[in-house]
Order: sequence, then structure tokens, then C-alpha cells
Amino acid sequence: MHTQELKNNKIILYTDGGAKENPGVGGYGAVLLYREHKKELSGGFRLTTNNRMELLACIEGLKAIKNPLPTVVYSDSRYLVDAINKNWLSGWKKKGWRRGKDKEVKNVDMWKEMDRLIKGKDIKFKWVKGHSGVWGNERCDELANIEMETNKNLQIDINYEKSKEGLWKF
Repeated sequence: MHTQELKNNKIILYTDGGAKENPGVGGYGAVLLYREHKKELSGGFRLTTNNRMELLACIEGLKAIKNPLPTVVYSDSRYLVDAINKNWLSGWKKKGWRRGKDKEVKNVDMWKEMDRLIKGKDIKFKWVKGHSGVWGNERCDELANIEMETNKNLQIDINYEKSKEGLWKF
């Protein structure tokens, strides 16, 4: 899937995230590929949502890129890919981070960070079907699950836990 892009001197970023009992214990995984180089990233949280982990996987992957080369992000999250490709993100920003008149954009802290990271860069987002044998997506899913299942010192997703949605869990 990504062989031609690597030949064309592009960075490939695969991402995936999830949460058990959404919301619940969450994890994310990211795999960066550039020429013959590979870097894997992952983390886990004690209470979060699958969408936040999908976004965080991409955010952490983009933060790890040191040289702003053309990048292709592969994700199985329609939430992430559609928000970029269908210009939802730019619309939310124009409306003061609102959906419609009275609905606040969920995960606004992460969307603001995503907006900052992609602004002015050559980054393409492509959707891949999850659990369909795409190597990078499968590896990211594995990294996220390892974090959810084995990480004893789970981080705190402060912005989620202090939100209206997260407060009722504790």
C-alpha cells in the first residue's frame, strides 16, 4: 500500500486508537515510515474515548516528524479522516469551535492541536478499513491494545476527565 509513497520520498504515518468499554481504558499506536526507517509510538490512558485515542495517535505521530516532508496519514477512523478531507475542521474553527448554533465540538483540545500540526504542511489523510490486513493499521491496533491490556501506570487524560462527559465516571 505505501511502497510507492516511500519511493517518492514521503513519510507514511499509520495510526490507530481505541478504548475498552468506550469510554474506558484507552490506548493508541502510531507507526512512522520513511525510506528504510521505522518508528513506533504508543501510550495508554486510564479513562478516555476511542475518538480521543484515534486523534492522539495521529497527533503524536505528527509531532514525531522532525522534517516537514510530504506525509500520508493512514487511519481507520472516519472521524479523523472525514474531519480533514471534508473540511469539517476548518468549518468548526470558523464557527468558534462549534457545530451548528449550540453544539460544542467534542475533543476540541485535540482538534486545535491537530489544526496547529497540519497547518501549511503537505499532509494527506487516507482512510483504510480496520482489521482488513493492512500491515500498518494492524500494527497500530496491536500497539494500542498492548497499552490497554498491559500498562499498569496509565496516564490521565486530564482534558477528558475534567469534561462534562468524563466527570460522571469518578
